[in-house]
Amino acid sequence: MATIVEDIKRRPIGAQALNGSGYLRDIDHFFDEHSSRGAAKPGGLLSENLGQRIFAIDSYIGEVARRELGGEWIGNDDDPQAEINVELKFADGMRCWPAQRAMKRLKNGAENGIAARGSGAGLDVGPTPKRATRTLQATLRMTPSEMLPVKSDFD
Repeated sequence: MATIVEDIKRRPIGAQALNGSGYLRDIDHFFDEHSSRGAAKPGGLLSENLGQRIFAIDSYIGEVARRELGGEWIGNDDDPQAEINVELKFADGMRCWPAQRAMKRLKNGAENGIAARGSGAGLDVGPTPKRATRTLQATLRMTPSEMLPVKSDFD
C-alpha cells in the first residue's frame, strides 16, 4: 500500500504540477467556476467525488510550491485524516498544509485565494486565466478509478 506522500506524487495532477505545466491562478479560477458560497455548483466538477477532487487539487498546489521553493512532503499514515493533515516543509523551514488551504478556498471563496497565498510565499502564480486550463479541467473530470495513482517522474 502506498503512503500518503507516495500517493500525492503519483496523482496525475501532482505529476502535472511537478512538470511545470500549471499555475496557482488556475486553481482559483477553477474554484470560481465550480463552487459558490462554500458549496459545489450543481453539475460542476466539484459536485461529485468532492473529497477525491480536493485531494487532487491539494496535490497540485503542493507540488507547484514544492517544485519552486524546494522542500518535502510530510505525512503520517497512521493519522485517520492523513489526506487533510499532510504538510509541506520547505527548505527555509516554512510549512504549509495544502489540503486545508484548498478546503478553506472552497468554503470561504476568494478571501482564501490560492494565488494570493502563493504569491505571498514568493511563487510564480501565473497570469490571470480566462478560464481554468484545459489540462486541469480534463484531469479533474476523471472518474474516481481514473484518479488512482499512476506512474510519474518520481519513479
